[in-house]
Amino acid sequence: MEAPNFLEFVANMLHVPNFMVFTWFIMLVIIVLAISVRLTLKFMPSSFQNVVEAFIFGMYNFVEDILGPKETKKHFKLIASLGIFIFFSNIVELVPWFVPPTSSWNTTIALAFLVFVYYQYLGIKHNGLKYIKHFMGPVWWLTPLMIPVEIIGHFARILSLSVRLFGNIGGDDLLLAVLFFLVPALVPIPVMFLILFAAVLQSFIFPLLTTLYIADAVATHHEG
Repeated sequence: MEAPNFLEFVANMLHVPNFMVFTWFIMLVIIVLAISVRLTLKFMPSSFQNVVEAFIFGMYNFVEDILGPKETKKHFKLIASLGIFIFFSNIVELVPWFVPPTSSWNTTIALAFLVFVYYQYLGIKHNGLKYIKHFMGPVWWLTPLMIPVEIIGHFARILSLSVRLFGNIGGDDLLLAVLFFLVPALVPIPVMFLILFAAVLQSFIFPLLTTLYIADAVATHHEG
């Protein structure tokens, strides 16, 4: 029995949506890969280890340029985990009959809500009442206008993060399925490269926006 069919069988047996089982599968793959990489680390790195280290250090340096050294140490694990999970969730759409977890809005809105709660918590933790005060605007007489605007703006980030990822991956998945049905011999090379590019791009944008939201939350206390 092929893996995708088995995963669908598990979903039917547990009476859960397909995307949930594929999400568990992606998580298992990432855990196994992480353990494998950890167990094979060498003082004299192999080519594969060099690639992994270059990727991780490149991502770390990028986040550090935005958050600074101190905050990067605190938040990099979450940011990197989001990027890696989204990357693997996106690229499985290139495997026939696999359901990308990120093609479901349930997955993307859960990730977006996690980011929302996390950076709001950081804002309150770092700045206390000053974080709440920045929702009121720069001058007191604008407070009745600024409070609803700021609240709507922050909640809109959940919608923006989730819909952007869901729309791109869900649309790509549908396009790939239709083209495979219509012209299976011509689809693979050009279209799959475009879809791979979109999958990689989206796995970069989500962590980038997460980093910017965290930077904004922890930097609020520097404002007047």
